[in-house]
Amino acid sequence: MPAGDNMEENAGPVENARMDDNIKAVVEALLFSSEKPLMVDQIRKVLDNLAADQIKEKILELKDEYERSNRGMRIYEVAGGYQMITSPVFATFLRKLYKGPQSADKLSKPALETLAIIAYKQPLSKLEIESLRKVNVDGVIATLMEKNLIRITGRKKAPGRPKVYGTSREFLEYFGLKSLEELPKIDNFPLPQELQESQLEPPKKEENNVPGEAAQTN
Repeated sequence: MPAGDNMEENAGPVENARMDDNIKAVVEALLFSSEKPLMVDQIRKVLDNLAADQIKEKILELKDEYERSNRGMRIYEVAGGYQMITSPVFATFLRKLYKGPQSADKLSKPALETLAIIAYKQPLSKLEIESLRKVNVDGVIATLMEKNLIRITGRKKAPGRPKVYGTSREFLEYFGLKSLEELPKIDNFPLPQELQESQLEPPKKEENNVPGEAAQTN
């Protein structure tokens, strides 16, 4: 057999260990450099279509290592992907470092209130949101749509076929949630009787509880 053929099969334990460490190091570098959660398929493309199970195994190994050694970074599953972020334990120190003007991305109180209603009661029409908040939400809806935190999921079965809104994948990323099931358990927002009886079209089916792209509407 020519030299070099079947090299991986004949490699000793030291060589195999180095190969595994290299894969883990690449995965770590990718997670560190990405500002958004990375999907396993994205990592696979970089690693010449390495098996998804192998990539997940390396991610979980890194996650365990960071936690066991009490590192300043942690790896979390967010919005269907994986992201390296600072440990919440050290939030106090980070706030001191970045103390200054409020971030431009910070949401206003009206925006947060509207977003909370949509998150817990989706899908909702603008009228239903206004019935709960008792104020006009045109501007807030426009802001949340611009930030891609909400999306149009369909239309209500009612005169005029009003649009209904739900949260997006970016919403999960913004709040560091794996899925909508990780939302804090709070009492449901009360809906007026006429709204409770209304029938809403269900949003487009989503995989793994991760919101997809906005539905096409006319």
